[in-house]
Amino acid sequence: MDTVTWRELLSEATERLRSSAEAEHGSAASDARRIVEEASGASAAELALVLGDPVTKGQMARFDSMLERRRGGEPLQYVLGHWGFRGLDLMVDQRVLIPRPETETVVEVALAELDRLGGREVATTVVDLGTGSGAIALAVATERVRTRVVATDASEEAAAVARANLAGIGRAAARVEVHTGSWYEALPGELRASIQLIVTNPPYVSLGADLPPAVADWEPRRALLAGPDGLEDIRLILEGAPEWLEADGALVCEFSPEQVSAVAQLASEHFRDVHTETDLTGRARVLVARGPVHP
Repeated sequence: MDTVTWRELLSEATERLRSSAEAEHGSAASDARRIVEEASGASAAELALVLGDPVTKGQMARFDSMLERRRGGEPLQYVLGHWGFRGLDLMVDQRVLIPRPETETVVEVALAELDRLGGREVATTVVDLGTGSGAIALAVATERVRTRVVATDASEEAAAVARANLAGIGRAAARVEVHTGSWYEALPGELRASIQLIVTNPPYVSLGADLPPAVADWEPRRALLAGPDGLEDIRLILEGAPEWLEADGALVCEFSPEQVSAVAQLASEHFRDVHTETDLTGRARVLVARGPVHP
């Protein structure tokens, strides 16, 4: 059998992806590169050094499998089995949503709120509702070393992914707990009225929304859809928050830009101070609600 090099496979993968349905996204070259990096075990910085190396039978089998999955429309993140998020390398598969740049903005806003509440100087408790892969919870735990993070998810499968990702953050994992259950039902009762910050990226897509195939066909629907107006879960989270937050506590929540007025109105019914922050594209994306109002 003739020897095949990674350079040849990189060229092959690029061409085969360009000829598939994925070509319209203009990602063929970058996706091919990521697949070759994964199959070869080389980092992005090392790839140029191994392009002339021969490919083993095992590596070829893995390359072929990943390439065919990607050509079939499966998101690159699932094909690779992991994805970066604020410096973390998170395991991801079809049990959880793919970590997105918008949610990195949510973490940035949440950390600013935590700092406002003294999170750099004193011990604080942060709750991540609907943690999925654990992206938000693990980012907060690694970036604020005095913080206890309690993560919840209604899906046992998602919680298993979050727990697996704990292993990748070292000593910070000792300050993270993952509980299974629906929203506040999953929280230990001792946390009532003592949480400094609640942060969440809940489902906020309305039923019947026109989602791209890469999302609709692959990502978990339970983590996306939230009733006719996309606000069912956000309503529950806002209504329940005052019971769990301390008097000066805050809630940070991701939402869809077209929901900004509705979300702000809902939040104003349960919090004294409400505003929104924008994502990297300048669209309203993150709710910040401070000072819970108790019924």
